[in-house]
Amino acid sequence: MALPECATTGEKVWYVVFRLICAAIFLFLIGPLLVIIPLSFNSEPYFTFTPEMLSFDPAGYSLRWYDDFFTSEAWQTAVKNSVIVAIASTLLATVLGTIAALGLSSRYMPYKDAIMAILISPMIVPLIISAAAMFFFFSRFQLTQTYVGVILAHTALGIPFVVITVTATLSGFDHSLTRASASLGANPVQTFFKVVLPLVTPGVISGALFAFITSFDEVVVVLFIAGPEQTTLPIQMWSGIREEISPTILAAATLLVVLSIALLTTLEFLRRRSARMRGIEE
Repeated sequence: MALPECATTGEKVWYVVFRLICAAIFLFLIGPLLVIIPLSFNSEPYFTFTPEMLSFDPAGYSLRWYDDFFTSEAWQTAVKNSVIVAIASTLLATVLGTIAALGLSSRYMPYKDAIMAILISPMIVPLIISAAAMFFFFSRFQLTQTYVGVILAHTALGIPFVVITVTATLSGFDHSLTRASASLGANPVQTFFKVVLPLVTPGVISGALFAFITSFDEVVVVLFIAGPEQTTLPIQMWSGIREEISPTILAAATLLVVLSIALLTTLEFLRRRSARMRGIEE
């Protein structure tokens, strides 16, 4: 927004200072990514800029680390495991989180605040504590070092995001629509699928995307629950940093950045669509 002509000297100074502060914060957050992405094209097996890269010599740049990422069996197995676990846990978290949000949105639901606090507790409790608790709990049922255990653990971490986004969407929901649907002869199931679900779909999809990102990026819980066969992409990257320093890790990180940007763009599109449907913005 442009500064009005009638602004005082103090307002003009704050206008400039505020934008400088925002730019500094943005650079602080994005700076590491600005380093990782060009280094992933390094032709040498180093984590530093070579003289050839600094002089923009084509010989200093290469796609060898991306080729290694897409041809390495270990990396591709990790990607496959991440995709399987993320999709399965996202589906479970979306269904369970949506059901929970619908229950919490009801005016007849008792102890809403306490139930909400319990549902979002995985976001508040440190991951190391949640991981240790899940390990001891799943061990009793022999779910450690299994895909089922990893999926259930990621589902527990993803449910809070679905609950929050769907609950926020339902906060502006016009419940007179459900009463009108019932007055026209629709049963609760028909009302849900024909009236409620289409209006809360943006919130459901947003929560699902957050759950997917959470699962795809999780390290701590997987270290406790998963075995060698359930190695995910973040674990492969973490192990690669500990065991061998290879720029293939940077190539994987760059691809994850691209994936995150795509998901965040989708989230913003859904947010604007939801706002238009609710009449908040044009």
